[in-house]
Amino acid sequence: MTKRQRARLIYNPTSGQEIMTKNVAKVLNILEGYGYETSAFQTTATPNSARDEANRAARDGFDVIVAAGGDGTINEVVSGIAPLKVRPKIAIIPTGTTNDFARALKIPRGNPVKAAELIGKHQTLNMDIGLADSDKYFINIAAAGTLTELTYSVPSQLKTMFGYLAYLAKGVELLPRLRNSLVTIKHDHGVFEGQASMIFVAITNSVGGFEAIAPDAKLDDGMFTLIIVKTANLFEIVHLIRLILQGGKHIDHPLLAYIKTSQILIEPKTSHRMMINLDGEYGGDAPIKLKNLKNHITFFANTDAISDDAMMLETEDLALEAIAQKFAHEVEDFEEHERNDDDL
Repeated sequence: MTKRQRARLIYNPTSGQEIMTKNVAKVLNILEGYGYETSAFQTTATPNSARDEANRAARDGFDVIVAAGGDGTINEVVSGIAPLKVRPKIAIIPTGTTNDFARALKIPRGNPVKAAELIGKHQTLNMDIGLADSDKYFINIAAAGTLTELTYSVPSQLKTMFGYLAYLAKGVELLPRLRNSLVTIKHDHGVFEGQASMIFVAITNSVGGFEAIAPDAKLDDGMFTLIIVKTANLFEIVHLIRLILQGGKHIDHPLLAYIKTSQILIEPKTSHRMMINLDGEYGGDAPIKLKNLKNHITFFANTDAISDDAMMLETEDLALEAIAQKFAHEVEDFEEHERNDDDL
């Protein structure tokens, strides 16, 4: 008799207005229908609750872990199984706000039933993940710089409502506070030494709901997209933001370094503290070494759609686009205001 595969659902009960809590039974029924012996774990307020349960389930021999929540929950589940030699597959039910990782894998967002049904297609992708130093993992982006540090002061309620876009919405008022830091950044092709106001290390092409910051990012090529912003000049930053919002026209700009690399070492050359943001959370201070773990974890994904550039916008996409346009208009208004002040 063939042994049934086992699936462990790990879900965040507070994510997405408790949408997962209302759909646990339906999701378990779907998994049972696909032949899995299923069980569920509800995360708690205990630190690393999802990470520890994912690690336990993996060591206990579960074949699939279904992570239901936002990018934070997914990051914890990945962190729980990434250090192990034998790692279960991961399926995602995105119920957070921005859901960058699920967006990159073309998984239905805000609909746990549709996301669970995707598992029945049996389409998987061996995904890259990032390793920071030797004990922290990230699935989407690592970042450093003034704006990254300021994100820690964004109220949690605002972050819950708008995700990374909460930071963009406040971006105009924060732009004047940008400053450069002297850094050395070692990568596969050499060394960058100089001033930088922002540093981004992306795995996927979706950052804060936008797919134009690293538009050519591949999910399984073992390469990060390293973006170094080499200016803190307000008007130059405004121009770069406009190029990004116009569909990724920033890539070849001389004020940016845009590099594909499998490893990165970030070393500040001043006494100023440089905090590192991993998937939206504080991940330690530089110096820090980042390594791309190629094809490290197998994820269920809608591979039919990943290569499709003609995706119809969903309701959430339309909302994100509206916020992006609002941000673009605010940038223009701010730029005009500064120009008028200079003329006085």
